Amino acid sequence: MVLESLLGAKEAEKKPYYVFFLGMLYASVAIFLSLWIFRSEASLILVFLMVFASLPLIYKTTNFEAKKLYQLGESTLPRAHIDALKVFLYLFMGFTIAMALWYIFLPSDITYDLFASQISTINSINGNSATGNVTAWTFLSTIILNNLKVLTLSMLFSFFFGAGAIFILAWNASVISTALGNFVRSGLSEYASTIGLIKVGIYFQVFSLALIRYMTHGLFEILAYLIGGLAGGLISIAIINKHFEGDHFRIIMKDAVDLMILAVLLVVIAGLIEVFITPMFF
Repeated sequence: MVLESLLGAKEAEKKPYYVFFLGMLYASVAIFLSLWIFRSEASLILVFLMVFASLPLIYKTTNFEAKKLYQLGESTLPRAHIDALKVFLYLFMGFTIAMALWYIFLPSDITYDLFASQISTINSINGNSATGNVTAWTFLSTIILNNLKVLTLSMLFSFFFGAGAIFILAWNASVISTALGNFVRSGLSEYASTIGLIKVGIYFQVFSLALIRYMTHGLFEILAYLIGGLAGGLISIAIINKHFEGDHFRIIMKDAVDLMILAVLLVVIAGLIEVFITPMFF
């Protein structure tokens, strides 16, 4: 009850950077508890504990956004949700940065226990993309279809479980942080073998490169999932409050449809960047 009471929806939207540090705190506490109590299943318990800690804030924020629609006109949508999306994005970034730092600095045996499922997922993705002669457009269609599936899951999870999209986001944060950690560790090993030592500055250099590599397209993907989750959550809250008729429900549905269309466009943009732009630099 302590963690969920640290920040309310209104304060989070006014000062979303607080949510970044809250996300780091949630992830760090989840890492400590999952290793201490559930080490054999730590990679999945970690995600569950982050979701458990974040649910109250996500639900309050989504509910607050639904109440806003009473006062707003249709012309302001979906721009009215920018503050809420900032809250979700800062939370995601807090998760990702905290887990990536723990991945880098923890001993290898602990890291493997903590991120075993995520490492397996990354190896599976790399194995699938490395097999066969795949053209850029085929690869693009595969990426977009996979991301659309995740987007659909975000909407459905939010629709059926209120703030359920946070599970998708927490899982993606753990996978991205594992990829970041792998990239940094590989880069540091390269530096160590080349110059024979590791300076503090190199950590920041390699970590920055890793962030740029994965977040260039990943930011658009995550924004798409956040927007899709918000759309599903708004519809869910409207149904819970039995707003089946009248102008209010029509505005909510129009808002949700607009958000879904925007999310799909972001998925396509993310795929184009991942296939055609990111490989030019990495």
